[in-house]
Amino acid sequence: MKNIQVIDSAINAVYDIFSATDDEFSLIFPEGKDIAFIDEVYERGSTRELDLAFERIWARRVPKKEAMGIHGILFYELNEKKDFYPTRRDEEARNPDGSRLR
Repeated sequence: MKNIQVIDSAINAVYDIFSATDDEFSLIFPEGKDIAFIDEVYERGSTRELDLAFERIWARRVPKKEAMGIHGILFYELNEKKDFYPTRRDEEARNPDGSRLR
């Protein structure tokens, strides 16, 4: 199982973590990627398959104090963040001018 943190634009967002099987994780994050944006996820995959996968994932919330790492971050309604993750890999995050964030 892999943990996914969900970050959305809601004022009351709590940035929950959910557990996904390897197959579910692969539907959301292409090989070697650990950043995803929900619109891009649905552009790449079957709506029906993704809806079913997310239904299962949402039933597996992991309390943060019990999480053993975060394997992927899924953004909702935060398209402005795309510029910071051009490679969709967290460790390669960049400023819009191309300079490293870390």
